[in-house]
Amino acid sequence: MHTTITPFTLTFWKGERPPGKPRPRGWQGTSPEYGDIRVLWPAPPHVDERIATQVSGDLIPTVTLETRGIHAELLVLPSLNRSTVRVGDGLVSLSRNRFAMTKRGRSLRMTYLGDHYRLTAIDRKAYTLARTPDADDPGAVLTVRQSGLGKSKKVSVQANGRVLPADLALAVLFSGIDRAVLTRGGAVRAGIARISHFWAETYTP
Repeated sequence: MHTTITPFTLTFWKGERPPGKPRPRGWQGTSPEYGDIRVLWPAPPHVDERIATQVSGDLIPTVTLETRGIHAELLVLPSLNRSTVRVGDGLVSLSRNRFAMTKRGRSLRMTYLGDHYRLTAIDRKAYTLARTPDADDPGAVLTVRQSGLGKSKKVSVQANGRVLPADLALAVLFSGIDRAVLTRGGAVRAGIARISHFWAETYTP
């Protein structure tokens, strides 16, 4: 189902901390066309060397990005390094050029059920998810932008073109992901942070 969507906003939420588990948090709101939408991190199951973000909603598929590896223990949000994306039970193919000089060149490229996507940073708090046009469909571009501070934080979503449920779920998913590596400066800062955490964890008495 392709649908032209009305711009909408997701607001920040924070749940109660379950005993022995991390506090859930994320974004929630309502799309006039696709109903209630929730972004959750860290998403269960809570196991060692894994952190995940999950999107669920009334009329969109459940989508999950999980990061696995020893570095996951140091993350507040899942990152694009060593990550896996699933739409329902379907695996999404991921690729990116870590050494590209431009934001477009560093885009995360995804393929799901024959559709090709490109996630590109606008700046530190905004990005686009584009579904590539093909012979049967002109494609779509969704723009997601975070603003505000503290409890007033929010995410705005707008789109050009007719949007599929998977388009929307994938677009809002990355509002709960560390996207720093999509820019050169962000990748450098993320690398320094990982090294600092590693040394602190390894050598602090």
